Amino acid sequence: MINQQLISPRHIAVIGASEHESKPGGKVLFNLVNGGFKGKIYGVNPKQLNIDGVIPIKNISDLPEIDLAILAIPAEYCIPAVKDLIQKNTKAFIIYSSGFGEAGEKGKLLENELVEIITRANACLIGPNCIGVINENYKGVFTTPIPIFDSKGCELISSSGATAVFIMEAAKSTGLRFSNVYSIGNASQISAEDILEHMDKTFDSNSPKVKLLYLESIRNPFKLLKHASSLIRKGCKIAAIKSGHSDAGGRAASSHTGALATSDIVIRALFKKAGIMYCSGRDELITVAGIFQSNALKGNRMAIITHAGGSAVMLTDALCSRGMEVPFINAEKSAALLAKLNPGSSVSNPIDFLATGTAKQLGEIIDFCETLDEIDAIIVVFGSPGLFNVRDVYQLLDEKMQTGLKPIFPVLPSLVNAKEEIELFISKGRINFSDEVILGRALPHVYKCTAPTFGMTHLMEMETATIRSIISQAPNGYLTAEQCNELLNACGINLVKEHLCYNHDEITTLSKFIRFPVVIKVLGPLHKTEVNGVTLNVNSEDLLHSEFDRMMAITEAKGVLIQPMVSGEELYCGAAKQGNYGHLILAGLGGIYVEVLKDISYGLAPLNILETTNMIHSLKGYEIIKGYRKREGVNEELFADAIMRIASLVCLAPEISELDINPFRGNMKELVAVDVRIKIDKSF
Repeated sequence: MINQQLISPRHIAVIGASEHESKPGGKVLFNLVNGGFKGKIYGVNPKQLNIDGVIPIKNISDLPEIDLAILAIPAEYCIPAVKDLIQKNTKAFIIYSSGFGEAGEKGKLLENELVEIITRANACLIGPNCIGVINENYKGVFTTPIPIFDSKGCELISSSGATAVFIMEAAKSTGLRFSNVYSIGNASQISAEDILEHMDKTFDSNSPKVKLLYLESIRNPFKLLKHASSLIRKGCKIAAIKSGHSDAGGRAASSHTGALATSDIVIRALFKKAGIMYCSGRDELITVAGIFQSNALKGNRMAIITHAGGSAVMLTDALCSRGMEVPFINAEKSAALLAKLNPGSSVSNPIDFLATGTAKQLGEIIDFCETLDEIDAIIVVFGSPGLFNVRDVYQLLDEKMQTGLKPIFPVLPSLVNAKEEIELFISKGRINFSDEVILGRALPHVYKCTAPTFGMTHLMEMETATIRSIISQAPNGYLTAEQCNELLNACGINLVKEHLCYNHDEITTLSKFIRFPVVIKVLGPLHKTEVNGVTLNVNSEDLLHSEFDRMMAITEAKGVLIQPMVSGEELYCGAAKQGNYGHLILAGLGGIYVEVLKDISYGLAPLNILETTNMIHSLKGYEIIKGYRKREGVNEELFADAIMRIASLVCLAPEISELDINPFRGNMKELVAVDVRIKIDKSF
């Protein structure tokens, strides 16, 4: 648990202090002194130490009572040092040292012992293997740059110290501002989720509203969901990178869902439920943060003002390909504006007022866009061709951003020609989006980001007692066809009528009252299609008998399942247990669409109707569900109901490790499950 001694210490001791700024124990002392820490700073080193503002101490035993200790010593010396510091009533530790859990089994044992000692003393630990903490009270890091503290700036939590530095370095040139920075390293005691919890519990009207996360692990997804969604509902915006998912998709899986449920999709589903913006890299994270710190985007219709035609085209492509609009401005509306611009200018949108455009002309264009109902926001792309000083242009832009009613996003790409002018612009608290394409990709991402749905879901009504009875009696492994049918009936999902046959006499009896054509499937083998164990459009009793003989010759065949042919589009829904994340629900079009094209949408169980509807609408093949070229579509309400029931089922029966319904057959009147596979694993 984060405590006051970590956030606002009265005195700080650096163990492993040094006079040399090239060493972590030296650099942090200079950062603490230059950062204006108001308390006492102690530098602990048996050797001579002479730094203004630092009280030299030979040994830990000579220290007075200490609130916060920063350790910059080898890993093997940390535990004795921590034990001695606890005797000094130290309640907060930042440990830079590497050589713990990241270094192998011996390091893990050392780290576990360290955490046990600190936790038993009711103290808190950031790290080990981190760069430290930056906040209003002190700069407890051994790195640079150290951003100027801004109480309204971004809060950054990073699993990687180097990545935190890279983000702050890259953000500096954009004007992005920071408040609190936490580099958590191995997060052996305090995790990113714990810091979010602290931010949530201490949040008030003066708290920073933008949170940025770089995560290498999520130990408690529920805690992250709870506090991230709570912060967002309080008015915060959160964007995050989650690394380390590339190997998950290669694991062996016995179902479509198991194969499709990659780690990356699970993280995207988690973030979506929490309302967190998923980012793929540092540039996107910084750009999204810049948008967060700008005026809110209330519509998707953009005006592009530029003197660079190529940039305008690339920006337009990036925006429009992601669902934003760059509305055409007709000549009648823009005639008066065009008369004020240089010959050759274009005002149809993008508005190009040429390389010779002036600050006055930019002001006229922005004022014009402010009057247009069809424009929600303005992007200004203005660099320097080197013909004249652009300071007055950027000054005008700053003034319009202060007084205008619509958001203005500046793209000032001339980082060499207009370096000083851009620095002056961002010194006024402005953000510069130096790459128009990255901005064009990020704006739709932010605009479409949905509100948190965590805590807004419910379980569908179903026969709970029956479901629990089936699950409790079932062994690990795949349920039988009869058990699958009973389970889906109990949760309210319609199934196609099925008949199990194990010999020719049963087929002869069945043939007297079924209606042809039918489907015959082999029972036993896991992947029926791979062993040629499915035959469609069987239209006679003779063919039924011959197909029975053929299928019974298949290895592991135990019998056959006979179903009537059902009309409608093929749909798919599945669920896969993902450790402490719960169940990932996947849905899409069935058949080749899921197997080859992998056109799927996803969410974490349980789901509400809004989440489920969005899943259906986000499919690339949604037009097929709607109906096309006089071909009947699918009843969306029935499909959504079925998805929600599967999401509810796995919450009532968490022992389900994998569930596949592929396909459903759906039309406007009915939706029925045709092929069902459910695997139980009670070892979770």
